[in-house]
Amino acid sequence: MYEFNFQRPANSDAAIDAQANAEDGQYMAGGQTIIPVLKQRLAMPSDVIDLGAIEDLSGITIADGTVTIGAMTTHTDVATSGDVLGAIPALADLASMIGDPHVRNRGTIGGSIANNDPAADYPAAVLGLGATVHTNQRTIIADEFFTDLFETALDEGELITNVAFPVPDQAAYMKFPNPASRYAIAGVFVSRTGADVRVAVTGAATCVFRAAEMERALAGNFNPDAIEGIGVDGTDFNNDLHASAEYRTHLVSVMAKRAVAKALG
Repeated sequence: MYEFNFQRPANSDAAIDAQANAEDGQYMAGGQTIIPVLKQRLAMPSDVIDLGAIEDLSGITIADGTVTIGAMTTHTDVATSGDVLGAIPALADLASMIGDPHVRNRGTIGGSIANNDPAADYPAAVLGLGATVHTNQRTIIADEFFTDLFETALDEGELITNVAFPVPDQAAYMKFPNPASRYAIAGVFVSRTGADVRVAVTGAATCVFRAAEMERALAGNFNPDAIEGIGVDGTDFNNDLHASAEYRTHLVSVMAKRAVAKALG
């Protein structure tokens, strides 16, 4: 890796100042993406700013029908949280499917959504539950947060502080994982809150997206049969050694029906 300055600030303000004063500063959350990238010399930041010592960026709270998760909360903490399991079991279930034990014990929700890997799991939960991303500067609704391949609405130096998930009536996540990495070749998160239904797809395209036609069908009848024969346009889907675009298109339909069935219990 290239030479860089390593900083480990004790609070959010210090981290933001460190990034602002660096020539090309890069935040590091769990390090599950940035460390391999640095080792392969695919990035050359002047400073790596480790957020691991900032206690107020971690933790889970529930209030007024909302589960709020600090940006530095690990996947394992979400997967094993009694509060999350009680309020949004689908979210805990999703977290338990991420990577392997090493990744789950080091990786964080904030790092995952800020990176916006097209095959990551958490973006599907954020979009599928209609969550709100809170930063040091503003709040960003899920539908405006993920913008493109590895891109989000975050500005340079903007720091995610927490993610707020409204508690749904029913929700579930199903994915077809890559057997080696456990990344989603295709994953679907489905939620229903009253008459509002959201269906978020990850892994299939270059960025997580909502399946509008499925949402409309499920709003009228929240049952797997309601989306029988309803597919998604896979014209621009990923086409690689793991799966063809055609196969991913098929998987989205299968995972969506399984997610609805799972949500129904």
